[in-house]
Amino acid sequence: MKEKKSEKLILSVGSALFYLLLWHIISVIVGKELLIPSPAKVISTLISLAGTKAFYADTFVSVARVISGLVIALIFGIGAAILTSCSKTLKALFYPLVSTVRATPVASFIILTLLWIKTTYVPVFISFLMVMPVVWSNISQGIETADKKLLQAADVFKFSLSKKIKYIYFPNCVPFFKNSASSGIGLAWKAGIAAEVICSPNSAIGSRLYDSKIYLETPELFAWTTTVVVLSILIEKLTVLILNKAFKDY
Repeated sequence: MKEKKSEKLILSVGSALFYLLLWHIISVIVGKELLIPSPAKVISTLISLAGTKAFYADTFVSVARVISGLVIALIFGIGAAILTSCSKTLKALFYPLVSTVRATPVASFIILTLLWIKTTYVPVFISFLMVMPVVWSNISQGIETADKKLLQAADVFKFSLSKKIKYIYFPNCVPFFKNSASSGIGLAWKAGIAAEVICSPNSAIGSRLYDSKIYLETPELFAWTTTVVVLSILIEKLTVLILNKAFKDY
């Protein structure tokens, strides 16, 4: 087991070093920091940004918006899944709405939402909107795939609804919930940052990305992009860890 972990770590580090080297070579070939800054320049810029209070303020606000959107999507998605599983009419009404959300480009929703919602809340709403269909479909599947024989046995022994939920539906839905939350956080993060880039709220990573592009601060643009990638990986790993700890018995 330890050998496999060591091998995986070596491969991961080796892969990262390979792409850093490739990036450096391309930067040298291009020879223009405005187009492709070197890894060393980006890292020094990132360190410089990390030494400012604004960096942490922007990062905290962006993460808070994305997490808020995810939590709302989980609550609403679970509620919608329960309701649509109980009623075929509600499911027939809800399904076209979810299909429309899935098919419509994120940028279109962001622009439309800007007409209706205050700029500060647009990333939260977009994160929610992109994740909610994922949660709904996963939880609906969890409810619908509950063991029919167990449900029949529960009816024979006259289990109450609460007992059916606790001993049959809940355990069956846990894997689907974990899947929707772990995949949803990445989706929420991408959608939330995209919304920030377009609507440019006062404090946000997306706003800093947009400013870097406008003022042609390419090293800063790369530094903020690196921050987005690193945070995305860390938040996803943390989410999976929390879920595994919270549902270790399932």
